[in-house]
Amino acid sequence: MLVAALGFAIMGALVKVGAQKFSNTELVFYRSIFGLAVIWIYILRNQLPITTPVIGKQMSRALVGFTSLVLFFYAIAHLPLATAITLNYTSPLFLAILTPLLLHERPKRMLIISLLIGFTGIILLLKPSFSQSDWLAGVLGLLSGLGAALAYVHVKQLGLANEPDWRTVFYFTLISTIGAGIGMLFAPQGIFSNPFGIMHLQQFHRINWHDLPVLLGLGLSATIAQLAMTRAYRTGDTMVVASLAYITVLLASVFGVIWWQEHFNLQEGIATGLIILSGLISIRVAQK
Repeated sequence: MLVAALGFAIMGALVKVGAQKFSNTELVFYRSIFGLAVIWIYILRNQLPITTPVIGKQMSRALVGFTSLVLFFYAIAHLPLATAITLNYTSPLFLAILTPLLLHERPKRMLIISLLIGFTGIILLLKPSFSQSDWLAGVLGLLSGLGAALAYVHVKQLGLANEPDWRTVFYFTLISTIGAGIGMLFAPQGIFSNPFGIMHLQQFHRINWHDLPVLLGLGLSATIAQLAMTRAYRTGDTMVVASLAYITVLLASVFGVIWWQEHFNLQEGIATGLIILSGLISIRVAQK
């Protein structure tokens, strides 16, 4: 999980660098096609079947994951790196809300307390630190956390259906590559920053030699992080792994300070701490 945390933090930093030239849909495309190539080579080498009896569930998981990824990359491009990642890591809070609803259970008291803590942190993080122009990116970053929670629910359901991890990753990267490929043709500056641009066919940004380290690094770091995280959750204690996942926020803060002179004030630091605390409580309660 430490490897995954470093990989995701590097991915976020490279998204922020790449966003100076490329749209968020282009960055999602380059991140996804790299992962698709890796998983396709794995499938071919091991002669694995990609047909599945739960294709509908695979498609819905892929679409939810793709949407969440687009929203997450947009938030990274328009917000301080650590803030964007913190908003995306609200997924345990949304998962805590969704799980009782899906299982038709009454939520536990500690779960309600963790939600109150978490959403207090969200309000503190958004209200003092965002200008009016940042609110769209903040809301979309928060929605990316909701999307990540929904994707996790789908992954759990696919696991119960005995779907292997590699097949789920294959369909996710396939749909993300196709979806982002279409999006980068119609919205070169990003769907949200240029909503009317989707009405006209556009040409995406040309890749130069100096762009390759950023784009290849983005794909490589994201793929390594995804594989490391999958292995960590499959073989380790869920609470320990989930706790270590929040190191991504710390590493992102360090990268933000070094490269973009981004600093948390005291109120933002308290808000981030509350969100992390509520996430850990939610995960702990869910284990019981």
